[in-house]
Amino acid sequence: MSAVIPSGEPSKPRINDPTTSISRRSLIVGGASVVVAAGLSAAPEPGGASSQPSGMTVEKADTAVVFIDPQNDVLSERGKNWGAVGASVTENKTVENMERIFKIAKANGYDVFISPHYFYPTDNGWKFNGPLETEELRTLTFARSGSLNLAGFPNSGADWLDRFKPYIDDGKTVVVSPHKVWGPQTNDLVLQLGKRRINKIILGGMLANICVESHLRELLERGFEVAIVKDATAGPRHPVWGDGYQAAMINFRFLAHAVWSTEETVRRMQAA
Repeated sequence: MSAVIPSGEPSKPRINDPTTSISRRSLIVGGASVVVAAGLSAAPEPGGASSQPSGMTVEKADTAVVFIDPQNDVLSERGKNWGAVGASVTENKTVENMERIFKIAKANGYDVFISPHYFYPTDNGWKFNGPLETEELRTLTFARSGSLNLAGFPNSGADWLDRFKPYIDDGKTVVVSPHKVWGPQTNDLVLQLGKRRINKIILGGMLANICVESHLRELLERGFEVAIVKDATAGPRHPVWGDGYQAAMINFRFLAHAVWSTEETVRRMQAA
């Protein structure tokens, strides 16, 4: 079986064009034959240097930064999930790298979008949950007092990390409605991006193998080009389930248009 790989720079995606989604879905499904032909043994180690071509150009006019869950419960040592994610956050310098990208985006006029994760008291009425959802609701991770009520929000687990607040609360950053479960299918991220004619996404945040990967897949289905910033994200570690970050890095290389370090991302954003 042979696979035809398009050459040259990818064409600009057409937002909400169903033919774009079908084409991308076919490419993803057909990717298995490419992997077999190339040999899995040739794949780079997860988290290491990647030989993957850049696959995406950065242009200020249609490129934006999207950060997922820049919140205390997954990025602060005081957060409810630090025991699961702290080692990965520390090793990747996730917080420091996210701040570098915030700074370069603001200094160079890039749009920045935040996709937060909130749970409201009414979400306790859900009739079925996955294991992580069950644990989040039990521990009150990302808990808010209500969708229209900010009581108890400042400095809570659902609030922004303090060092990110100057960038998020500057009146220019777009904070979209919260995503429920993992992906952006239930919030207005795609709408907000489309209204600003954004076609390309620099994507990072938490958690790599869950919310970041779910956002990546949905954005690809909608026709966006996406570059993952590999060290501006992190993942949970579980004694039975394994290392979520390492698992995500494998999928990112199969799915994303590019997987960049923060250093390379900053360089490309400055040069655009």
